[in-house]
Amino acid sequence: MLPPAAMNRPTPLLTLYYDGGCPVCTREIGFYQRRRGAERITWINLAQCEDAALGSDLSREAAYARLHARRPDGQLVSGAQAFASLWQALPAFCLAGRIASLPGIVHGLEGGYRGFLKVRRLWRKEAGACQLPDNTRFK
Repeated sequence: MLPPAAMNRPTPLLTLYYDGGCPVCTREIGFYQRRRGAERITWINLAQCEDAALGSDLSREAAYARLHARRPDGQLVSGAQAFASLWQALPAFCLAGRIASLPGIVHGLEGGYRGFLKVRRLWRKEAGACQLPDNTRFK
């Protein structure tokens, strides 16, 4: 049986894994964390979490390489699909999330996201943030 405090807590709509060492990522996630509905999302800052918080199917290297989200059914998604899932979980972005999750749209967004990942490493370095692991590949 769950303790009373856990029984009153809403079921998370999503668990989002983000790079808290990246200044651009931190600003963007901060924007989403201030939106209505954000309290129903579990936010995992990779720069501060234990490995156990990632689950058995997500390595720290993979988590740093791109945004990941775990849906309520346990499915792990990344990149544009993770953003679409995040947007669907926030009332103000729900319609955008539904549109972004459409097959043709999500593939186009994924291309843009991969472009962002290539310049993200430069932003982290410029801001003096710790370097990503050398074996982190941007696909």
